[in-house]
Amino acid sequence: MHKLRKPYLLFLADAQLKSDAKTAFGLRDWCTADVMGEWRLPESTVTLDLPRLSPTDAARQGAGSIVIGVAAVGGVLPPQWLAALEEALDAGMDVVSGQHTRLTTFPSLVAAAQRSGAKLIDVRHSDQTFPAGTGRKRSGKRVLTVGTDCALGKKYTALALTQALQARGASATFRATGQTGVMIAGEGVAIDAVIADFIAGAAEQLSPDNAPDHWDVIEGQGALFHPAYAGVTLGLVHGSQPDALVLCHDPSRDTIEGYPDCPIPDLADAIRRYVEAASLTNRAVRCVGLSINSSCLSDAAWSDYAATLRATLKLPVVDPMRGGVDALADALLAA
Repeated sequence: MHKLRKPYLLFLADAQLKSDAKTAFGLRDWCTADVMGEWRLPESTVTLDLPRLSPTDAARQGAGSIVIGVAAVGGVLPPQWLAALEEALDAGMDVVSGQHTRLTTFPSLVAAAQRSGAKLIDVRHSDQTFPAGTGRKRSGKRVLTVGTDCALGKKYTALALTQALQARGASATFRATGQTGVMIAGEGVAIDAVIADFIAGAAEQLSPDNAPDHWDVIEGQGALFHPAYAGVTLGLVHGSQPDALVLCHDPSRDTIEGYPDCPIPDLADAIRRYVEAASLTNRAVRCVGLSINSSCLSDAAWSDYAATLRATLKLPVVDPMRGGVDALADALLAA
């Protein structure tokens, strides 16, 4: 399981579009206190509106890691990025990457890390071995965000729900299962990089025994209805052993994104199928509400859509970016 040194210096490299730097923006927005500043190459036109610090200056001010906050084309670091990363390593900072290509494939980075003793951390990859799942009942409480598809708000819902629970005085921890989530939390497992036989075991280790009233809020991945990634989702569902599920959905999608022959099921059916899957390791599991990515809807349309779902499904319906998730937090604590 990865553990990252904070605070961070966010590296924007030569990004030209904000969409290229979604990891950096996510870190700025969700772990603000852990972000010291930004560093970008002269070619970049993107800024996070944070203090601009060179790697050397950031290290002098106590930064623990430089985080690559942009996606490289093909997952391979361009040569013009390496000098800034080497400067950070020489200053004693770790380099954190979510790219597919491992940092250790770059000899100059390996040499710089060896000189200073700093670490090269690839959050998508882990040399840790995980056991198979046991299904053993663990103490503490768990809520897992699940989805009708990929990339529709499971991470944002989990982060917002963690904050909402903490604001109510509840003990709650965000448990990261994707590379950006790991960077935000400072620890976690990129679950989609775990060998299939050990996904459930990795999820068990991610959310171990805890105090009876403690909530682990576990970031979901993939979707049970996805022809490529359902296996990742199912292993995470079983290993998380959730007491509660939050279904995330984007109403603009009728089919799985990129798979036009795979329809998204009716929401009531989706809830039923998730509860059925999760009941293997927790027979008391329940769905406590829905989190909707309503960015495709006007204010009036969102209000009508949410009201219809509440009346039909008899569950709280929220959008984390449009009113927050208070109703979900209340539902969890009321049970």
